[in-house]
Amino acid sequence: MLGRICVLYSGRGTFSWHVSRGLLESAIGVGRHSVHLVPVNVSWDDHETVLGVLSGVAPEIVVLVGNLQDELSIMRVRGRWPAAVRAVAAVAAGVNVISTELGPIADGFLGPSQWEPAIPSDPNILGPNTDWFSDNFERKFHQRPDYVAAGSFAAGLVLTECIRLAATLDDEALRDAASDSDLNTFYGRFRIDPGTGLQTGHRVQLIRWEGGHKAVLPATTQHQV
Repeated sequence: MLGRICVLYSGRGTFSWHVSRGLLESAIGVGRHSVHLVPVNVSWDDHETVLGVLSGVAPEIVVLVGNLQDELSIMRVRGRWPAAVRAVAAVAAGVNVISTELGPIADGFLGPSQWEPAIPSDPNILGPNTDWFSDNFERKFHQRPDYVAAGSFAAGLVLTECIRLAATLDDEALRDAASDSDLNTFYGRFRIDPGTGLQTGHRVQLIRWEGGHKAVLPATTQHQV
């Protein structure tokens, strides 16, 4: 088992910090790991500084928690990372641009994805199925959809259903309709906590880039790094 983890996260904002804290808690919960949470307060294009941090930690696992351009910047110099690194995960790894920008460098990278067309739709769904969405998206935009596009379309489906249920455009009534709803679209389940509004129904997939394509990993493999 690989045990030494370095999480490079953006020092700007709170999103990266919360993700990093969750990674720390998860790593501690599933095994004996040494986890280094390292805020990146310089430009991620300052490769010498960032690579110096990695060399000092000499991790077996690197996790990147920045914005898309930050993560792409440090991924491009993957060949200069410490030899100890055996696995790489990145928040942005689920979007298709990772492969188009990095080519073969992306192979082996792990990451979360909110939706993948390889996962079949539940037969009892609201709106069109995955095949319909994927085919029409590719016909219109001449590229494969990723989870950002799918999530945006699914949000429209959920909003339309909430408007139908509430029979009004009043914000409070729509919020109540959303709180009471338990829906499935091609994107997956929609169910929020009535009090906090946090999504509790949707499940994230873990993917790995292999030969320019994303492979969805079985749930049973997700804690075996």
